[in-house]
Amino acid sequence: MSIHGKTDSEVTSLAPSSPTSRHPAYYVQSPSRDSHDGEKTTNSFHSTPILSPAGSPGRHSRESSSTRFSGSLKHKQPRHHDKPSSANKHFDSIEEEGLLDDGAAPRGLPRRCYFPAFVLGFVLLFSFFSLVLWGASRNQKPVVTMKSISFNWFTIQAGNDFSGVATNMVTMNSTVKLIYRNTGTFFGVHVISTPLDLSYSQSELTLATGTIKKFYQSRKSQRTVTVTLQGSNIPLYGGGADLSSKDGTPLAPVPLMLSFTVRTRAYVLGKLVKPKFYKKVECSVVMDAKQMNVALSLKKNCTYQ
Repeated sequence: MSIHGKTDSEVTSLAPSSPTSRHPAYYVQSPSRDSHDGEKTTNSFHSTPILSPAGSPGRHSRESSSTRFSGSLKHKQPRHHDKPSSANKHFDSIEEEGLLDDGAAPRGLPRRCYFPAFVLGFVLLFSFFSLVLWGASRNQKPVVTMKSISFNWFTIQAGNDFSGVATNMVTMNSTVKLIYRNTGTFFGVHVISTPLDLSYSQSELTLATGTIKKFYQSRKSQRTVTVTLQGSNIPLYGGGADLSSKDGTPLAPVPLMLSFTVRTRAYVLGKLVKPKFYKKVECSVVMDAKQMNVALSLKKNCTYQ
């Protein structure tokens, strides 16, 4: 094989590599210029080894040559093919945590649920408080105590009713006293009652009636109530046949029955909590002409329901 002159590329390749070169040694291959058969071959090359400054020939030079090309190609590859950075790791961890949180139970209420939850809690708490007050007030019932009754006059005389039928007629006037006591410790009450009826026991015929005016009683207090019962020209018809009189005065005691119902309403918490109490009172009374204008005790003559 003939030796040819050195080309520019060969001279350049023979020049010592700079100290700053990344690869210490590499090969430069050039095609052969002589061809005995006149044909150019592309697969015949002359290889000229270039030694590194350290003078290490051989396999290390060949490896550095190939490393140069592979290194330059790797250097041009996009950075996203490299090892994931810390930011990517952080993003992946966030995605994983999000996936885990999706299957987990909610840790708290959303903000839009705060107001409905507050309203619901307030309603439940207020209802519980109202129920407690209602239960406490139910145990503090008012007390009605009958005190006395007195008859101012009682007369029986013959007469005619509004249709002209002849019958005995009764005219009477009496006064009833009672004590009303509010036992409530934290509420006042409004009191009213049904009419007080004084009837003849034998025939249940009402001879006199009276009413209690509506009043307000403050907590832990009491009052004495006085009621006037009157009846004018009440026809007895056949019911008063047993009643005999002389000059209008009954000759025998007259059994009577006093009955009424006291109605009480308490406003514990405005109009939201307003318990009601009912007390039915019945008293047996005997009218004796010899005890006119005398207060007769009713303490042992009444029943309360």
